[in-house]
Amino acid sequence: MSTTFVPPSRRVLTGCVRSATTAPSLHNSQPWLFRIAGPTVEVYADPARRLPVVDPAGRELFLSLGAAVFTLRVAVHQAGYRTLVELLPDGPESTLAARVTATQPAPVDPAIEALAEAIPHRHTNRGPFAQVPVRPEAFGRLRQAARAEDAVLRMTDPASRDAILEMARTADGWLRQRPGYEQELRRWSGGKVRHDGVPTWAAGPWDALQAVPIRDFAQFSPQPRPREPFEPHPTILVLATEDDTRLDWLRAGQALQRVLLTATWLGLATTPISQPVEVPAVRRLLAGSPPGTSAQMVLRAGYGRFAGRTPRRPLSEVMLHDR
Repeated sequence: MSTTFVPPSRRVLTGCVRSATTAPSLHNSQPWLFRIAGPTVEVYADPARRLPVVDPAGRELFLSLGAAVFTLRVAVHQAGYRTLVELLPDGPESTLAARVTATQPAPVDPAIEALAEAIPHRHTNRGPFAQVPVRPEAFGRLRQAARAEDAVLRMTDPASRDAILEMARTADGWLRQRPGYEQELRRWSGGKVRHDGVPTWAAGPWDALQAVPIRDFAQFSPQPRPREPFEPHPTILVLATEDDTRLDWLRAGQALQRVLLTATWLGLATTPISQPVEVPAVRRLLAGSPPGTSAQMVLRAGYGRFAGRTPRRPLSEVMLHDR
């Protein structure tokens, strides 16, 4: 006996898009647009939200899009459907990053259910973490999450950790000297009521030990930034892919979000440290770690108190009209 396939309603897919907008993005720029066409959600890049100073090639923009695509996949699975994902269906130069189509109904896998439950709780934590190392079994879960999306996640040893943190501080200083960097940072930070960017309350305190190079989103606030000692020996992870094309950037973004949602489910706090991969000379030093790979993101992980979720744009700003 055959059964008739009933695709998800537009209301259901709209809810899935709402989940996708919670994905992480550089400076919380949210550089995505969505169009619902039958059982398909198209994910587009919004070039107006690219950060030309720190992300001239759009690599981190496509990482952000990949994170949104993965979140969309999880939301559609939670709604009870398998998905067919096409990355860059119109070619690498198109703004169409992906098509995610709901296909046959399927029971929700417990692993997907766990990721879906983590979606509304995932957030960037720029505060201090406890001086407790990430448990090996927890890192094993994170590594498996990256591998499931064709990426590699490596935990650094003490020597590599210290070298990467020094690279991050060097990269941060170099970026601060870039023409237009301050103006770009100012655009995406501050205390004004808005639906994007990093508000002052989310910037976190200044590291009194100066061990962890957190980007200073609070430097334009008239209020003094509080100082707290961060963990002196943070857990540093490096996410890498085999190649370094736009397709790899989208895959890396999906792997990044799977890692972050897995970390959230495990009770871990995370902070992207993107400065080392934003400076070409520094990023080249990270190349080949692991051998033959391209570093896409540096992450700090640990156990920290809840820091709060940054705002998101309303759906009316990110939904494109039907064709």
